[in-house]
Amino acid sequence: MVEFNDVVDEADLDRVFAALADRTRRGVLQALGTGEHTVSELAEPHGMSLTGFMKHLRVLEDAGLVARTKQGRVVSCVLSPAPLQEAAVWLSRYEQFWTERFDALGRYLDQQKELQACPTPPPTSAPSSGSSASSKASTRPRSGARGQTRKR
Repeated sequence: MVEFNDVVDEADLDRVFAALADRTRRGVLQALGTGEHTVSELAEPHGMSLTGFMKHLRVLEDAGLVARTKQGRVVSCVLSPAPLQEAAVWLSRYEQFWTERFDALGRYLDQQKELQACPTPPPTSAPSSGSSASSKASTRPRSGARGQTRKR
C-alpha cells in the first residue's frame, strides 16, 4: 500500500512540474493568485484561441492546480494551492543541500580573494658567491606578477 501511494505522489508531482513548465500556464496561476477569474479573462492576455487556451487550462486542472466552476454560461477558475505546496516541500529537501554547497563556494572564493590581496614578500637573496650568472639574474627588472613556469 505504501509503495502505491508513493507512486501516485510521484505521478502527481510530475503533473505539477509539467504544468509549471509552460509560461502560459504560469501566467494563469499568477493571475489566479489574485482571486477568481473567468476563462475569458484568463485567456485574453495570452493572445490565443479559446480552444488553444482551454488545453492549457486542462493541463492545470489535471495537475490539480486549478478548479473550475460553472454558473449558467460563465465558467470561473480558482487556484488550488495544495499541489504547489507539495512541490515546494519536495524542492525544500534540496534547499539545505544547495545552501551548504553555496556556503562552501563562498568560503572558497573569500579565501582566494584574501590570498590574492596579500602581497607575498620578495625572497631574501643569499650573499652572492661572485658568480656572474647569479648577479645577472638579480639585476634584471621584475615585470610584474609571476606567470606560468615551464621545464627546460
